[in-house]
Amino acid sequence: MKKEIEFESKNQKDALAYAAKELNVDPEKITLEILKEKKGILGIGGSILFKASVDINLLDLGKEYLSLILNSLNVTFKMEARNVNNELHYNVETNENPLLIGKDGKCLDSINTLLRIYLETVANERMIVILDIGGYRENRKRQLEILATKTAKEVAKTKIAVKLKPMNSFERLIIHEKLSDWRDVYTESEGEGEGRSLVIKPKK
Repeated sequence: MKKEIEFESKNQKDALAYAAKELNVDPEKITLEILKEKKGILGIGGSILFKASVDINLLDLGKEYLSLILNSLNVTFKMEARNVNNELHYNVETNENPLLIGKDGKCLDSINTLLRIYLETVANERMIVILDIGGYRENRKRQLEILATKTAKEVAKTKIAVKLKPMNSFERLIIHEKLSDWRDVYTESEGEGEGRSLVIKPKK
């Protein structure tokens, strides 16, 4: 993606610093172009109209950001990244998988959130960014799909709704998608924040 801004500044050094802050990228990645020079009175108060542009590969930028986090933690790692239908997926294997995943994946979720917010800030739009460490999310997905299927069958049989324990947005989405085409049940989210959970309900 390409981002551009136009602004006035007194000189190229100040312009580069301003553009780096506004575009949220390193200065060396920015291309500066002078659009117009405005002369002041007796050489005082003049300014220059600049256009700053940068070509951003969000997938690579995410890899750089994750690498900074992991290197700061002195973690040895391997990383794969891919863009799937404008969803950015990062798979990481480290020598400290349990530590980085945390209890119930909370540490993993926190790193994922940091990565998503960073990329959304650069792109200035909402994004789907999925980080997996040590295959945790893939294993968790299989567990949740089994849970969804088992619970949905119970609800369809008994006609009694079942509320699942609180889950993060990634986990709720897995169950939503797994049961989206079921004829006998449907899902609804209830609660706020960390207490938000899914309820599987029978269709009338």
